[in-house]
Amino acid sequence: MSQPRQQQVPPGVTTEMVPEPDHGEDSYRGSGRLTGKAAVITGGDSGIGRAVAIAYAREGADLLLSYLDEHEDAEETARWVRDAGRTCVLVPGDVADPAHCRAIIDIAVREFGRVDVLVNNAAHQMTRDSVTDIPDEEWDRTLAINLSAFFHLTKTAVPHMRPGSAIIGSTSVNSDNPPPQLLAYDVTKAGIANMVGSLAQMLASKGIRANSVAPGPIWTPLIPATMPPEQVENFGSQVPLGRPGQPAELAPVYVMLASDEASYVSGARIAVTGGQPIL
Repeated sequence: MSQPRQQQVPPGVTTEMVPEPDHGEDSYRGSGRLTGKAAVITGGDSGIGRAVAIAYAREGADLLLSYLDEHEDAEETARWVRDAGRTCVLVPGDVADPAHCRAIIDIAVREFGRVDVLVNNAAHQMTRDSVTDIPDEEWDRTLAINLSAFFHLTKTAVPHMRPGSAIIGSTSVNSDNPPPQLLAYDVTKAGIANMVGSLAQMLASKGIRANSVAPGPIWTPLIPATMPPEQVENFGSQVPLGRPGQPAELAPVYVMLASDEASYVSGARIAVTGGQPIL
């Protein structure tokens, strides 16, 4: 299975993708598993973030969605959330800025009074064939968005989390099997996996759980926006299932980790990789 060759300007938008991803708009059915919870999702406008937002809303959660500047995508996600009868607060801005990370949590606390679930999902990557091709600014920005933002968001959110709250990081199969062309991205995803392991131990006494999801190749705007067209065409063909995953196929895992059903799950990393093992 392959996609047509295509390329976008980063960070990419959903409506220009062929085919458009499936976020569970027509398939996800909620059952009240997150009723009464307030969740913050970064990178919530599209891709995995949109799928998680739709699922969380249909499970009964109110949401704050952080995103960079993809306003059309963000408004479409908010429409699905509100159609489910839930509150959706949109907060545009750059999570590479620590002050903006703190502002995201401050707005969530002002709107909801607390943070029950923090999903650190925003990410940046760029394909480079050699370490000498990676601009210093790109290295710094990748670490700031993918890894440092997780730290600043968590640090600000924890004082507003109650026992039973959940922190979820989006790591990657790349943390164990790092493709050389995604060096900076690989490093950040390994860092997220380690940060979650530390947080699970550090926050256990507060009753706060920390886990991560390790996606394999998932069809999101990040792919045509950061990979050359020939790689986009064959994206996902290398895994045992022979295709990229759809964002909708990850949402149930994020729901489980956010729910009270996962009350004894902390420090875990769950693979959603189309059959490619992680260590």
